[in-house]
Amino acid sequence: MKLIIMIPCLNEADQLADTMATLPAQLPGVDVIETLVIDDGSTDATAEVARAAGADHVLRNPNNLGLAKSYIIGLEHALLLGADVIVNFDADNQYPATFLPDLIAPILHGRADLVVGARPMSEIEHFSPVKRTLQHVGTWVVRQASGGLDVTDATSGFRAVSKRAAIRLYTFSSYSYTLETLIQAGRMNIAVASVPIKVNPPTRPSRLMRSMWGYIARSTMTILRIGFVYYPLRFFFWSSIVVALPGLLAILRFLVQYAQGDGAGHLQSLILGTGLFAAGVVLLIGGVLADLVAANRVLLQELRSRALEEKILRTVR
Repeated sequence: MKLIIMIPCLNEADQLADTMATLPAQLPGVDVIETLVIDDGSTDATAEVARAAGADHVLRNPNNLGLAKSYIIGLEHALLLGADVIVNFDADNQYPATFLPDLIAPILHGRADLVVGARPMSEIEHFSPVKRTLQHVGTWVVRQASGGLDVTDATSGFRAVSKRAAIRLYTFSSYSYTLETLIQAGRMNIAVASVPIKVNPPTRPSRLMRSMWGYIARSTMTILRIGFVYYPLRFFFWSSIVVALPGLLAILRFLVQYAQGDGAGHLQSLILGTGLFAAGVVLLIGGVLADLVAANRVLLQELRSRALEEKILRTVR
């Protein structure tokens, strides 16, 4: 059983060595432990620090691709290195390495293929009310979009993934992988488990939350994108209802006034209503087309998984 602990990094030269020093050399049920550092286009000495700290593998993106892309790149590279279990570990040492045995236990015992470390949100003093609220919103969105997946901390990045789950997971976002990969897991019937963990005090400001309003805007866009990508017909159907219904009411208002002999004074209602109703119809047609594209995306994702699996087999041999 080979475990690879992957650490996505962006300008983490100051903290990375201390973080790697906390990682265990042995774990129950694991034969080999290796570390994989993904340097996402850092402008400091992150890659050099990783090698000096004893990283077994250092992968450097030529430019900054974002956390989500680095996560997927890390998964694929870990699979090609022969990983049976992959753990994502933050470079800023947010998560205590002492919880690694708890995190991988459900996979080792065959109870899950994806395990999320659930943080005690109400006990974390440095989390702002906005961040806690968005965490709850994100968890609710995951439950709805994944078909009722039972997770308590959907935005946690401390995760363990089995080989068979890692082959199938992908993300279309470059901002964050946390919500999207869980939704995929629920839709693909990948067994998911949560284990309670603690967190260390912060060592630096959050890279994802550079400003409160920026975090809210990007998180909102991520949630809307999830609805658009994974439920396009439903998303566009309700959007068309929201747009077309006021238009239909405006048309009915004009018809009532026209029947009463006062239609000439309410042409603006007819014009506005016709425009809104037409826009609603266009949205509905767009939803049908997007649904067809979504079906194509599922097929392409399955082809990608099979191609990756074959590549892994050739590499391992």
